[in-house]
Amino acid sequence: MSPLKTPLAPWTDSTLPLLARGYAWLPDRMRAARGGPVRTRLLGRPAIALRGPAAIGFFYDERHIRRASALPDPVLDTLFGQGAVHTLDGDAHRARKAMFLALLKDGAGVAALAEHVALHWSEAVTDWDGGRRVVLFDETARILARSVCTWTGLGLSDGDTRQMAEDCTAMVDGFATLGARHWRARAARARQEEALAALVRAAREGEEPAGDSGTAFETVTWHRDADGRLLDPHTAAVELLNIIRPTVAIAWFAAFAAHALHRWPAHRELLRKDTEGQYARAFAHEVRRFYPFAPFVGGLAATDLTWQGEAIAKDTLVLLDLYGHNHDPERWDAPYRFDPQRFAGREPGADELIPQGGGDPARGHRCPGEDITVAVLATFAAELAALDFDVPEQDLSIPLSRVPTRPRSGFVLTAARSGVLG
Repeated sequence: MSPLKTPLAPWTDSTLPLLARGYAWLPDRMRAARGGPVRTRLLGRPAIALRGPAAIGFFYDERHIRRASALPDPVLDTLFGQGAVHTLDGDAHRARKAMFLALLKDGAGVAALAEHVALHWSEAVTDWDGGRRVVLFDETARILARSVCTWTGLGLSDGDTRQMAEDCTAMVDGFATLGARHWRARAARARQEEALAALVRAAREGEEPAGDSGTAFETVTWHRDADGRLLDPHTAAVELLNIIRPTVAIAWFAAFAAHALHRWPAHRELLRKDTEGQYARAFAHEVRRFYPFAPFVGGLAATDLTWQGEAIAKDTLVLLDLYGHNHDPERWDAPYRFDPQRFAGREPGADELIPQGGGDPARGHRCPGEDITVAVLATFAAELAALDFDVPEQDLSIPLSRVPTRPRSGFVLTAARSGVLG
């Protein structure tokens, strides 16, 4: 029988099939298991994969799942960084998470960052006039890096900002693979951690100003953890990158938004008429649901557990299927149809849409960068719809075997002309 129809034996390691099949690996396994838990091994560790609203609550209950030691070093050394908030549990996690939440309280921080993005987008578009060939993914990564570094309070030169954009995209691009992409990601993280740690040390020693009062740089530089101690410079650099890197990663969603507008151009006019930004938010949510971003998240069983009659031994790797959840026909009508009207006039429920993970936002489980992603992506959607451009022949396929994936060409546009709105 086909391996796609027959679940692999629990003792069979699925690391190589995961690397080969990417986003399709876990949904295929879930389909074969008729939506029930899937048992396997990853990197030699026993693993079980779950899906569904009840699984989200189970997964984000700290009595069940712990983060500490759950992320393998290759992921920490590329995507999140050693000592990051993602590796903490309990009071340590809550104290560190509060630092990020303080930067976004009342939505003012998110709105300010979105304004920076709109400003830097306008400046960039001016340079696109005249038919210049633009790779949208690369350009938006630079716009996002410039915006978030300004918002964070980092006084980086244009050259340093461009390097930040390249390094942050390398970190995301190489975390889930082997070979050259992975080693580029490691080098990029090491380079930026060293540079940011030097800025933190200089600020504390009074050699350079710590930035404007209330900036992210100042907040992280002077944050005290649950033990009352300042973060060491390396950890402070890691957490600064955990603000900057995911913001730059919105470039993936920006390329997907352009792909959607090219494939289904009727949405351009709806966005152009959207004077209050409601359709732009609905469009942003649907881009996040429809297109592949994170395949799943994982943690370790904190104790011996039972899930729907299935015994889960302590220290088992527990996976929560994100991509499969967002395309589950039991939860979405025609899940492979792109339809922003799903979210017209409403925000999705906490356990309804989980492209960046789930959990209860009131308890600090939800990704703090999610609000930034939605606001910035809605800004990009409106700006793209207002931009008149040509799309030359190119490879716009999106390979599900590659994690993270995007249109192969990065979405090339030419003859960009602004001022279409009227």
